[in-house]
Amino acid sequence: MIIPYQSLEPDTLSAIIESFVLQEGTEYGSEDVPLATKIAQVKQQLKQGSAILVYSELHESVNIIPADQYQHDAGY
Repeated sequence: MIIPYQSLEPDTLSAIIESFVLQEGTEYGSEDVPLATKIAQVKQQLKQGSAILVYSELHESVNIIPADQYQHDAGY
């Protein structure tokens, strides 16, 4: 299920994004990118619609994924 990012409190959204960018495997290239920059980039992707927040009933979790990878039958 897609969660409109605008429906979340700003602090909640920031916490979700921070958790996402701190996950192991989140790749930003060989340069060291400050956390605030990473958070701003993900917020921008959400605003542009190139990334979405999804709730997985199967895993009872919220994640951020590329919009073009969202599939209704993928457990989200």
